Parts: sequence; structure tokens; C-alpha cells
Amino acid sequence: MIEIELDGQKVEVTEGSMIMHAADKAGTYIPHFCYHKKLSIAANCRMCLVDVEKAPKPMPACATPVTNGMIVRTRSDKALKAQQSVMEFLLINHPLDCPICDQGGECQLQDLAVGYGPGASRYEEEKRVVMHKDVGPLISMEEMSRCIHCTRCVRFGQEIAGVMELGMVNRGEHSEITTVLGDTVDSEVSGNMIDLCPVGALTSKPFRYSARPWELSRRKSVSPHDSSGANLIVQVKNNKVLRVLPFENNDVNECWIADRDRFSYEALNTPERLTSPMIKHGGEWKTVDWQTALEYVARGVAEIQRDHGGRAIGALVSPHSTVEELFLAQKLVRTLGSENVDHRLRHAEFASEEGVRWLGTSIASLSTLQRALVIGSNLRKDHPLFALRVRAAVRSGAQVSVVHDRDDDWAMAMAGKSIVPAGQWVQALSDIATVIGDEKGSKAPLQGNATDTAKAIAASLLSGERKAILLGNAAAHHPAASSLLALANWIAEMTGATVGYLTEAANTVGAQLVKAVPGNGGLNAKQMLEGGCKALFLLNTEPAFDSAVGAGKLGGQGSMVITLSPFKANLDISDVLLPIAPWTETPGTFVNAEGRVQSFHAVVKPLAETRPAWKVLRVLANMLGLQGFDYDSAQEVLQEARGKADAEQAFVQGSLLSNRTAKAAWLGDTDARPVAAAIYQLDGVVRRAPSLQLTADGLAGQQQAVAQQQVAQPNARAMEVTA
Repeated sequence: MIEIELDGQKVEVTEGSMIMHAADKAGTYIPHFCYHKKLSIAANCRMCLVDVEKAPKPMPACATPVTNGMIVRTRSDKALKAQQSVMEFLLINHPLDCPICDQGGECQLQDLAVGYGPGASRYEEEKRVVMHKDVGPLISMEEMSRCIHCTRCVRFGQEIAGVMELGMVNRGEHSEITTVLGDTVDSEVSGNMIDLCPVGALTSKPFRYSARPWELSRRKSVSPHDSSGANLIVQVKNNKVLRVLPFENNDVNECWIADRDRFSYEALNTPERLTSPMIKHGGEWKTVDWQTALEYVARGVAEIQRDHGGRAIGALVSPHSTVEELFLAQKLVRTLGSENVDHRLRHAEFASEEGVRWLGTSIASLSTLQRALVIGSNLRKDHPLFALRVRAAVRSGAQVSVVHDRDDDWAMAMAGKSIVPAGQWVQALSDIATVIGDEKGSKAPLQGNATDTAKAIAASLLSGERKAILLGNAAAHHPAASSLLALANWIAEMTGATVGYLTEAANTVGAQLVKAVPGNGGLNAKQMLEGGCKALFLLNTEPAFDSAVGAGKLGGQGSMVITLSPFKANLDISDVLLPIAPWTETPGTFVNAEGRVQSFHAVVKPLAETRPAWKVLRVLANMLGLQGFDYDSAQEVLQEARGKADAEQAFVQGSLLSNRTAKAAWLGDTDARPVAAAIYQLDGVVRRAPSLQLTADGLAGQQQAVAQQQVAQPNARAMEVTA
């Protein structure tokens, strides 16, 4: 540790730290623009100049290393005059268009200009003009004349996102930030550049000119999409969500969020919202009131239960639903006498599991991995925030290998790639296991071939210390998922790695926790989709997009399909549509991949006749005369779902978590084609977000979804259902 004196205060910091780090530790604010704690030091703006004793001139706090006994003054006349001079220089070419600037009210330059800027400018020449750029549907670069060349956006792309989509060209007053070749910005985390921009040169295109910052209410929430459980700030005006920003949590999402977390809110304000209950009469949809709709459902379900027994009733539930919704859905079905409930909509194998599948380690630990093997995932698109952490580990020397069926660009250096058809993933893991077994003197569960690719991946896993084997969405959906897990566990045991599932959705872990899976004799998702139930509840799911077999044989004479959704979904297969609240309009709880339990409140009131799904399920149970559904709040539902003893614990009880399997490894179906959703096709909310669907990933995902529906039925016939 090194001790320095900062404004008369003694501060101890680690060797190699900068004056800015010492100031942060001491709670002293030094004005700055280009410095950011998560980015490399550029020292571009010079706004952080401070007075260092014995130094001939003011020094930049962000780029000046501390030395023992250093004396620093941040508020001396020398420091203040230097900062004021820099501010005057920065304002020479700035357009000073605060009244019409979209960042007015939350602009760092505006704030600092009040304290450090002159009352009048001495610069009388014309200001420079920088032409706007069109970089896609998410980021607006209409006002690049405001840019002060802090290069935060450039460094973010290069260091955090892994894709240097923006760069600075030319010199002097001709310098400008651009994509150089006129390309669009297509990174899955590009929206973070908007947050990083301190002057309003980069702004949110969907939010642009919608509201002023001081008009917005700010409310905390949790992302409803992938399994990272990113913490959010949802900004609201007139009971309408207008913007979503990251809430910093270093253990979960640091200070970043993915673009689908940031821009998916647009779907909540589209005409596709279902605002009133609807019943299909004679092939036509009629709007009705809640009492009529619920009586119709209760009467239909009661008749089916009477005529065909409780086992004719089932529920397909989305793992993007809250813990409370999933718990009540499975409780409703089971109280009616059925075990037909499942959240594994895209799975091809339905083996019974010994415990709750999870990440196998903490999210934060992904940043410190030394070795990793990812199976069946394009990590960058499936789990953007996990990819940021793994990329940070690679920048620190980690080695990452992958077994997948596509040679995707991970925007990081890869130690080994086994790119083979999905039907050969078991063989690829067997090859790796064989090499490791030969090295360790043990026999692999399945004998493979010592290929060059297997040797490279095995050598990586046999070296280093902190290691993880991560199974992605496609590995979880694979017809031989248990075999992949068995081999992963054996390799991990031989190499000292952890084994975990990246887990697909915001609440995949929570769905397992509340037993949203079939019990003894219950039908799985595939069997229900193929017409195994007479009455079927669809909670937050659209089988045509969310399942491995499409809509199957749902709908038709003598059956009843009840859709609970925030959107006008499943119109061709449903008999009743019940409008339920999306994540912004209901309290609830998500459990992320590491087992972290995160509850949130509604940030706006439910739209029109929309109601929270937990209330709809509770009332429906009451109308069916079922006991045990007298809940007054979502918190009461959560307490019962988790058990009163651990309802307040921040993490799922460790004894419930397990990535072990008792099944032996087998070769599996060599023609297997597991289903994995594209980044902007993951759930009903992102599918309906207009700006996301206009991105390069969005357009590609739409094509993939069409192709997936075309092969859904052949894929279904190829599946073997495992009890």
C-alpha cells in the first residue's frame, strides 16, 4: 500500500493506482469526462487536471500513478484554473444547444459547465459541424457536433463488447467518431454506449424526444429475459414505460445491460397488447368482461374434469413467468388432479432431474475463470452479459473452448473449437474425455478418438486452475441432454472444473424450484402439445415460437385452450384469451442462473383491463371451488412457494441445486437438431419490440424462426421422449 496526501487527507491505495482511484477512495470528486472505472485510461479530455506538489504543471488525475508521500490538491487555484481552461476549450466547438438537446438535464458536460465554464465565450469564429451518421435503429448519431472525443464509446466496443464498431478518424478539429465504412452498430450490448456518452452525441433512437429526464419517475426492476437477472431502472411517465437503464450491481450485471433488456419495453406500448378478455364464438373473437370470461373458463374446465378426469387438464408455462405465477399455475393444475405441467417447452428430452439445474458457480466468478468449455451455445447472443464477463477473463489470460454446430464470432480469442453437427456433440465430448482419460489414467464413459481438436481442448482444460464447463441452451434442449451432462460431469471431475447450465430464461431456475414440471405419470410439454390434454392453459407462451414442435395438435373440437398473455397471441389455437400483466405491471420474483432470488414491484399500473397473472389464477381457482388459494398479495404466494423458513434468503438453498445425473452416457441421435431461440426471438416481449426486430440480429432471427416452424413437425417425429 502507498500513502498519499489528498487535499490534506491521508489516503492509502494499492501500488499502481492512479490519483483518480485515491480520490474515489477518499470520496473526493474530480471532474472528468473520458475516465470510466470499467474502461482503460485514455486521458483524452484533460478535465481531471490536479495540482501535484513539485510537478511543473497540472497533471491528469486519471493517468498519473501515485507515489509514496505524494501531495495532491484538487481544489487549489492552480487546479481550478487548469480545469476552467479545459472547459473553455471543450466548449469552443460544442453547439450549446441545451434547450433542444435530448440529454439536457442529465448531461455531464452541462453539469460541469455550470461550475467550471465561463459566463461568456471568447471564441467568435464559426463552430465546426460534424455530419450525422445512420448506425441502425437503436443508437442515434444525429448530433455528432456535440462530441468531445472522450472515446468512451470506442473503448467500450473494443474492450467490453469485443467489437470495435466505432473509431476516431482524422486529426485536430476534423476528428470525428464514426463507423468508418458506414456500417451499422450491431453489437448485442451497443446501448451501453448511450449511457457512457457524457455529452448527448449518442442518444437512444427509440426514446429520442419522448420526455425530459426530470419528467420521469425512476423505479427498480429485474430483467425478464435471459438468466443473468440484470438489475434495471425503469423510467416512467404518465403510467407508460419510456426508458430502461442499468442499475449497477457488480455481482450480477455490473453497470451494463443487454440491448434486449434496454429496448424491449417498446413491445409494452404496441397495439399488439391484449387489453380485455376475449372468447372465440363461431370462429370469431368477441371482447367480454372478466366475469364472463372466467365463468366460461371455469365452466369448461369443470366439465372436462367431470367427463374426462383431472388428468385431461394441463398447463404449459413459460420460464419467463414469475415464481408466483409459475407456483400458482402448477398448484391449480395439481389441485384439479393432474400432473400435466411443464416449462421445458424447447426440450427434446424429458428425463427426471435430481435437483434444480443452475450455473454451478457465481456469475461474478465468470470474470475470473482461467479455463472454460462451453457446449451448445453462442454465448455472445444467448447470454450477452455472461459473455462480457468471460471476455474479461480472456483479456486476463483465460482460455475458452467451445463445442457447437456453428462457428459463431464470439468476439474473443478462442483456445479450441469443435464445430460439428449437434448430433455429434456427444461424440465430440467423448473424444475430449478420451484424451483426458488417457492423460489421467482413467477410462472415459464413452470411448472416442484422440483428434487434434480434442487434444487442444483437453490440454486447455488440464491446465490452469479456476475452470468451468457450461452447457448452453441448445445443450439443454438436446435429445441426448443427459448424455452431454454425464460426460461434462466426468470431464469436470477429471480436470477440477465446475459444471453448470447457463439456463435459458429469466426464471428457468425458479420454474424448477416451484416444480413446474410433470409429476409421476404427468405429460411433458411435447405430449401436451401433441394433443394429450382436453383443457390446456398456456401461460405467457406461444407454442408456435416457444416450443420444439410448434403448436402441434392444439385446438380443435372437444378441447379447450386458455391463453394467459399480455399480447394477442395464439389466436388460431385458443378458445379464450385472458390479458395478464407483463413484468412491468405486476410484482413478482425471478431466480437467476446462480440461484439469486430477486423480487420486484410493478412500475406502472396494469393497462386497461389487464390483471396480474397471479390474481387471475387465484380467482379462477376460487371459482372452481378449490381450497388453499386465499392469497392477498404476491408476497404471500412467494412465501408458500419457497417455504416460510427460507422465504427471505437471497439465494436458493444449496441442497436443492444439482447438476448431477444418474443416467449413463450414450451416443445419442446423430440427426439431432436441438432448438435454440435467436437473441430477439427468445420471448413474446422481445419478439414484439419494433426497434430490436429492425436490427441485423432481429432480421436474421425472424428468418430463423420461420425456418424453425417449417421443420418443427419433422423434428418432433425424430424425438424420443424419455420418461
